[in-house]
Amino acid sequence: MKVLFIFLATILFLFSCNKNSTHPVPSIPFDVIIDINLPSYSDLIGVSGYAMVNAGSKGVIVYRRGIDEFIAFDRHSPADVEGSCAFPLTPDSDNYLVLNDTCNNATFSLYDGSPISGADYGLRQYQTTWNGNESVRIFN
Repeated sequence: MKVLFIFLATILFLFSCNKNSTHPVPSIPFDVIIDINLPSYSDLIGVSGYAMVNAGSKGVIVYRRGIDEFIAFDRHSPADVEGSCAFPLTPDSDNYLVLNDTCNNATFSLYDGSPISGADYGLRQYQTTWNGNESVRIFN
């Protein structure tokens, strides 16, 4: 009986993993390095700054969460499953730590990518590395 229980629990776990592994935002391979000393990325010089990068599905937003910590998310909203919205996620005019999906009325946290309202999935996150001086690598 115990073996049957373990078998059924394993099957349920595998099915739940498959369900959660399908993210609605497509994974577009890229690997870019940005120089935060350039004018288009200079907002990243200080903690809490953000900048847009041409990469990913509908662009990427990079946020400097700490002195040595950068986080990057795709600007394609997970609430826009078909990808039909012409507008990528944009920072809220009253609170830049909230990203708005104007087509689907969904909101997301720039701090950690979690959905705030109107979506079941968080933002597609990309890997980042900081060289400790002037460049940030963003990739998947």
